[in-house]
Amino acid sequence: MFWHNLKYNLMFLFKNKNLIFWTFAFPIIMATLFNLAFSDIEKNEQLNKFNIAIVDNTEYQNDEVLKTTFQKLEKDIFDIEYTNIEKAKELLEEKEIVGYLEKKENNINININKNGIEETIFKYVVDEIMIINSVSKDLINDEIASNNQINYEEIYQRVLNKINEEIKLNDTSPSNLSYTMIEYYTLIAMTCLYGGIIGMTSTNNMLANMSKKGSRVAVSPIKKSKLLLSSTIASYIVEIIGVALLFLYTIFVIGVDYGDKIFPVILIALIGSLAGLTFGIAIATLIKKNETTKVGIIISITMICSFLSGMMGITMKYIVDKNFRILNLINPTSMITDGLYSLYYYPTMERYWFNIISLLIFSTVMILVSLVELRRQKYDSI
Repeated sequence: MFWHNLKYNLMFLFKNKNLIFWTFAFPIIMATLFNLAFSDIEKNEQLNKFNIAIVDNTEYQNDEVLKTTFQKLEKDIFDIEYTNIEKAKELLEEKEIVGYLEKKENNINININKNGIEETIFKYVVDEIMIINSVSKDLINDEIASNNQINYEEIYQRVLNKINEEIKLNDTSPSNLSYTMIEYYTLIAMTCLYGGIIGMTSTNNMLANMSKKGSRVAVSPIKKSKLLLSSTIASYIVEIIGVALLFLYTIFVIGVDYGDKIFPVILIALIGSLAGLTFGIAIATLIKKNETTKVGIIISITMICSFLSGMMGITMKYIVDKNFRILNLINPTSMITDGLYSLYYYPTMERYWFNIISLLIFSTVMILVSLVELRRQKYDSI
């Protein structure tokens, strides 16, 4: 009977056009819209190297820290023209450079025409260099104070080497992670939670007040737990197919890069699908309304949970986490997205496994609630 019910449920679910739309088609439509909306945003906002000038005078040539730092930065941020003060002013007036730097006596001066992102970066870099210069002088003084025989050149070179080792521009952000990826992460979470529609539809088919099959099930001697298990497995298979289609579409059609941690991403999607499925089963057993109402409830809750986890604005998850943390702790969509973020933002897997366990606990609670409610249900007439 178990296998018969499993087979019947698979056939029943695949024939439901409304279900197929929300499970298979809608996530792909959303992924397509995300791609159209966000594909050019990061390209337009990408920081390219920009032009600056440096007054190549004696003071600049004598400042080893300043020279070494800009040599390193020239590879990544700046296109530098070394020139005299007159030429630098001319380039700035003609807007061929963002600004120019002049080392005069013990001061580092920068000159710009306007305030903008590039000008701010230029100023920030110079401020940091001034701090480094100050630190280097303090280190030299400390070295001198601790040595009876003073070799100024050796001390300065040792301090300079130490600074050169530490002044490095390293891109520590994952190459495959961007803020548009957050939208795809919430889409994965939303698709997992939409599995609740599958679970709800399959469970409704067993309820006496929702279908003719349910009426027959209610008077049969078959254990409700066995029927619930077979329908849950059938629903889970259908949902996994929907999530797999979303992954295949985003990877091979849209070109989303999930990085070298694709297997942990798939694992949390599988656990998240189980959470969404059991959520739908719980709604089906607890809510005594027709199927259309239940579908509306699941879609509404799913969209609210997706909104709180950052789908409509990437700062929303932070706002909720800061002010109403309990919402993120019980929100399955937030658990999924948080687990996905943790793969790229944290060096360890602790937070990832915390979210995996949280989703499993959520799924267990939903299943237990559903079983208790199914056993309590009795009908005066069928």
